[in-house]
Amino acid sequence: MVEKAVEKAEEVQRYTMFINGEWVEPRSRKYFKVIYPFNQQVVAEVAEASHDDVERAVRAARQAFDDGGWSRMAASERGRMLWRLADLIEGEAERLARLETLCNGKLYREMLGQLKVIPNYFRFFAGLADKILGDAKYLPDKPNVLNYTIREPYGVVSIIVPWNSPILLTTFSLAPALACGNTVVVKPSKNAPLGVLALAELFQRAGFPPGVFNIVTGPGQIGEMLAGHPGVDKVCFTGGTDTGKEVAKKTADNLTRYVLELGGKSPQIIFDDCDVEAAISGVVSGIIAATGQTCVAGSRLLVQKGLYEEFLERLRNVFEKIRLGDPMDPQTQMGPVATREQLEKIIYYIETAKKEGARLLYGGERPRDPVLSEGLFILPTIFADVRPDMTIWREEIFGPVLAATSFETEEQAVKLANSVEYGLAAGIWTRDIYKAHRVARNVQAGTVWINMYRSLSYASPFGGFKKSGVGRELGLEAINEFTQLKSIWVELTGQKRDPFILG
Repeated sequence: MVEKAVEKAEEVQRYTMFINGEWVEPRSRKYFKVIYPFNQQVVAEVAEASHDDVERAVRAARQAFDDGGWSRMAASERGRMLWRLADLIEGEAERLARLETLCNGKLYREMLGQLKVIPNYFRFFAGLADKILGDAKYLPDKPNVLNYTIREPYGVVSIIVPWNSPILLTTFSLAPALACGNTVVVKPSKNAPLGVLALAELFQRAGFPPGVFNIVTGPGQIGEMLAGHPGVDKVCFTGGTDTGKEVAKKTADNLTRYVLELGGKSPQIIFDDCDVEAAISGVVSGIIAATGQTCVAGSRLLVQKGLYEEFLERLRNVFEKIRLGDPMDPQTQMGPVATREQLEKIIYYIETAKKEGARLLYGGERPRDPVLSEGLFILPTIFADVRPDMTIWREEIFGPVLAATSFETEEQAVKLANSVEYGLAAGIWTRDIYKAHRVARNVQAGTVWINMYRSLSYASPFGGFKKSGVGRELGLEAINEFTQLKSIWVELTGQKRDPFILG
């Protein structure tokens, strides 16, 4: 149980790490504090891993893989264990959601919504575990040879996740990695480790062999150690693009494979023939939900010229009524920013936008309500008349700041949408189905939503174009990301071959 990893340190809980099926103290004996963004109260102390702890975790995962208790387990049995894990997560959804909110300040009802669907991610990949099949064929140019292929797990997979949706983003890689027979070392964000740590108890209860699932906690350097570790066979990183580049560099010496799910500056394209109410709801979903702290945030708003001023005015009226408050309160619509560092970053971008001449339509400051004074709050913000050369148009802010501009033609809309270095997602709002498909085809993004926004499924691949990432998570495509293909040749005649001829 998680409680076995917890000691009372006055009024806060102390969490150790999970390595080789056991709760273990950090070799450093150091712990760091986890802060609730709503009121800046300390909610937990968590073990701070060292190089030795990383070595222990990778070694445990390697032994669990090499021993074959997981990697060579019958695939159907792996699927049954993942299904048991899904049932346990479902039963603990409320507790896990609360731990997530205590760490990152996102709405409890949003985190609970995630936890209620996460079990289905594990069930989807549980169902695929025994369907990872190869191919057998006679080669057209080699009539005396049988050739067949098999898919094999990589080995040890490290999963490095940020603070905004720790359990969900861990699941994106964890579920397919385990279904394919890999073992795993997870490194959650230092700011939000509690939900991922709580998963370890459920792995124990589900009966997973020791070493299949391990967790090390601590600062970003721990993720760097995992990315560059020669005992890690694949790295899965979710986070900012600059950090993703550093992760890729760390993998280079060992030629370690990787999946990178990185930043975004996603456009919401509003045509003048759209359902305006639906579009406004979609824009709010894209930038207010999660306090804008999501990789797919629809942080660029492109509105066709004839609708532009009306749409912005109606959107401003909605922003004025957004209820800020305690993320545990079901009436709250937007919670605090997750960390003080992130709040300062958002304020920097707001001030930069003002200096560069963007028109502030709403927000742009801390709320004046004394009830919110202890929390890391910023008002939802709209800047109008933003030019493509402005900083808030080009750079990811990761907060509730919307950069709006107008366009006249479909071609201009596509050009504006593609004018940044990111390509994670896009939204298109129009009643013209022909136009919708044309624009979806031309927008450079890994996910395009038409007349909807911010929706994901375990059955659909997810990943970015350009500097928004490398590789794909989820869907059937994830099986290819977490297995490597082996081609096996069998000579059928028993005849000797000329050793000096490639044949």
